Amino acid sequence: MSSLAGTPTTTGSEATGSTGSRGTTGSGQLPQLLKGMWWLAWRQHRAVFWTVLGACALAVAFIVFQRSQLHVSGYASVSTGLRLMPILLGVLLGAPLFAGDLENGTAKLVVTQSVDRTRWLTTKLALTALVVVVSTVALSAAFGWWWNLYKSEVTAYEWTSESTFNNTGPVPVALALFCVFGGVAIGVVLRRTLIAMVVTLGFTVLVQLVWSHFLLSLGNVVTATTSNGVMTEAAIQALPTGAYQMDGQPPYLTGDGKLLGWGTCADAQTAQAQEACLRKADVVGWSVDYLPISQMNGMQWLGASILLALTAAVTVFLFFWGRKRLT
Repeated sequence: MSSLAGTPTTTGSEATGSTGSRGTTGSGQLPQLLKGMWWLAWRQHRAVFWTVLGACALAVAFIVFQRSQLHVSGYASVSTGLRLMPILLGVLLGAPLFAGDLENGTAKLVVTQSVDRTRWLTTKLALTALVVVVSTVALSAAFGWWWNLYKSEVTAYEWTSESTFNNTGPVPVALALFCVFGGVAIGVVLRRTLIAMVVTLGFTVLVQLVWSHFLLSLGNVVTATTSNGVMTEAAIQALPTGAYQMDGQPPYLTGDGKLLGWGTCADAQTAQAQEACLRKADVVGWSVDYLPISQMNGMQWLGASILLALTAAVTVFLFFWGRKRLT
């Protein structure tokens, strides 16, 4: 989270890295890869960028080791860490991205060096997005590879749980981008780094809570029915492998297709009395709502599309606001 204010004053050509030698000097350099505004943006935020990339590399290495050894001991802790990743990225990377420049006056310095605001915004946002995408794609691929060993064990690794759904496929990438760009927008509006980080923390936690609440609605609920009675546990085991049964006890199904609450005949004192009551009510089986595991990929891409659309909306706001207020 370093600032341009901490770099030596240069002439216009030096600031924009018009020559290859000038664009590759200093610490944290990426020789011949970044020039001009790209080099300056990288140099300004190189500490947090390298931290993110380094932490990602270590996490991927740990996952690969655990997976190669067929270990499951660290699965829960790693999944929890990955779930916190969008929050940490939003707070530590997104919120200070422009808030620091606005707070310490670097923003005014930039626009007086013949640097267009739109170019400044585009460069910093694009470079930040690249770091986030590279990191989250690598972690998603590695964790998904690990999870493939255990996804048949639905009691321990339920695919609808946040520890799995939010850490595999395109979801972690989209979640991280939305949290980071949301943090950037908060920083641009509040213009104070510490306050922006605190507000972004609340924002990213809220995003996670709302996302978790609507997660199951991304799928198409399938209904399975049985007709072999309800007095045995086996009667409701009509779901395919890996299916997620929706909340609540499934209702009773009558012979004419009506649904009765699972509390029907609950007042019966004995099993025989309950069976007689259910027979009298013409109950023949259960009606069970579930989500098949085959929908997981489609649900993830649908959810990721929604998050990316929201990220695009935040980006439009940043350019609209930034062209007028980002000084």
